[in-house]
Amino acid sequence: MTLSWIDWTVLTLTLLFIVIYGTWKTRKQATAEDYIKGGNTTKWWTIGLSVMATQASAITFLSTTGQAFSDGMGFVQFYFGLPIAMVIICMVFIPLYHKLKVYTAYEFLENRFDLKTRTLTAILFLIQRGLAAGITIFAPAIILSIVLGINIIYLNIIIGVLVIIYTVSGGTKAVTVTQKQQMFVIFAGMLAALFITLNLIPKEVSFTDGLRIASANERLNILDFSFDLENRYTVWTGLIGGTFLMLSYFGTDQSQVQRYLSGKSKKEMQMGLLFNGFLKVPMQFFILLVGVMVFVFYQFNPAPLNFIDASTEKVLNSEYAEDYRALQDKQALVIEQKKELSTQLATKTDESVIKSIKKLDSTDRAHRLQAKFLIKKAYDTDYVKAYHALEKEVKNLKEGSVIYNEKSAELKQLYEAAAKDTRTNDRDYMFIRFILKHLPVGLIGLLIAVILSAAMSSTASEINALATITSIDLYKRNIKSEKTDTQLVKVTKWFTLAWGLVAIIIACFANLAENLIQLVNIIGSIFYGNVLGIFLLAFFFKHIKGHEVFTAGILTQIIIFIIFALDYFEVITMPYLWLNFIGCSIVILLASLFKLLK
Repeated sequence: MTLSWIDWTVLTLTLLFIVIYGTWKTRKQATAEDYIKGGNTTKWWTIGLSVMATQASAITFLSTTGQAFSDGMGFVQFYFGLPIAMVIICMVFIPLYHKLKVYTAYEFLENRFDLKTRTLTAILFLIQRGLAAGITIFAPAIILSIVLGINIIYLNIIIGVLVIIYTVSGGTKAVTVTQKQQMFVIFAGMLAALFITLNLIPKEVSFTDGLRIASANERLNILDFSFDLENRYTVWTGLIGGTFLMLSYFGTDQSQVQRYLSGKSKKEMQMGLLFNGFLKVPMQFFILLVGVMVFVFYQFNPAPLNFIDASTEKVLNSEYAEDYRALQDKQALVIEQKKELSTQLATKTDESVIKSIKKLDSTDRAHRLQAKFLIKKAYDTDYVKAYHALEKEVKNLKEGSVIYNEKSAELKQLYEAAAKDTRTNDRDYMFIRFILKHLPVGLIGLLIAVILSAAMSSTASEINALATITSIDLYKRNIKSEKTDTQLVKVTKWFTLAWGLVAIIIACFANLAENLIQLVNIIGSIFYGNVLGIFLLAFFFKHIKGHEVFTAGILTQIIIFIIFALDYFEVITMPYLWLNFIGCSIVILLASLFKLLK
């Protein structure tokens, strides 16, 4: 789809204003304290908005709305541990960081343990955050490249270069200043999206009616108190795994720590984090609600079987075109039936209607999965051979036998695996396709600016933090030579440029996972628990020394890699959020054991 000149104008002017304003406002950052810590002049509301903007990447708006469309509001449970984590960080982390006047979180670890422990945690941060920086560029670029028809390489470079310009120029203060503008664009854009979506729903269907329709389709199921490890998002994973993830992220991840270390005082830092802690959950709830309302819109309007237009075109030009068109005809009947039932439900609550809607929603899901299966077959001849070979094997087995049941389960898994392919998994495309197809001119440009602003805000924080860690924790501390303040600023600027280029390169070679927001959180969960455990050892286990912590940290990271690999290859079931709790527990237990054995 080609954007109108009005949308291009809105998009271009919004992004240029952010870059030019950030560069001009912070053009005189002469000292290391000014460049790295923003001169310690930031007010609490700016800290709060900056912290939120760092976390609210483009992935948040593309994936979270798609998550709500597909599975409902349950993802909000992921954030239940965030307010708890904010209170703990305000009580424990911030007083220590402020007292020691550190530039990075890892400086504290050298004071408490030794240089090698500080270096280890810094390197773990650089690995996971370096990967994440590339993903935050790649996520919107891959989707926008498909829907707008622009080469993804160009988009990666455009986003990366815009971020590099003001981040290299103004450092931490430039990131913080621009994030206020970006959050304004984000809030305005999402409010406008919800308002327009509600207006696109038939006039006789009120907001309350829309919620009733969403509930009938099981899109408003928020709380899950089960202990089923097959469920990624439950109250318990949010409160336990989520708390440990958020403690690690906001307490030890420099991309976040650097945001509040720029605070004017300890109180400003604490108020900024609390502001984020108690506004973030409602914000995520609101974003999920937008996705749910888009789902309600599609109960009254035709929706494609797959939201990736290029994939639909591929299968319609393949030998499976006839099967796909037959499936589209079946889906059209389902849409008409859902529209009729949803209209009935809008006028009165009827249990028989709700039951029929649920049945149709199951059929809708089955059709979408079958569409993904056909698209996968159109792209992948090896998959077709593997599937049909296994299908033939199952047909030749005795029904009901042990081997028959095992092979049937294997065939089902292979069929469902088609939904996880990068060319079939369309969750992250739903919202942007809805924007381009159904929203008015001008607002389209604004909402694409929202997505790109979010990408820029989180990427800026990441490369700013990566450069700071490289400069302060590795270069300044490990290279034995005298560095003046001017030299340190200059070196940090070069590191900022280098990490920006690394992020662009990673973005150019990246690939989509099952869901982008999950990919970022999975990467974080693999490393964060270990790092958090090291910090907790520093805070609360005064008798444990650096050597035990260093050894425990390396072994713990290896163990977490093994657990993740076993889950990835389906040897065990372990939701990724639990890796934060497990990593934290293992490093504390190992360090304590090494101390006892010493």
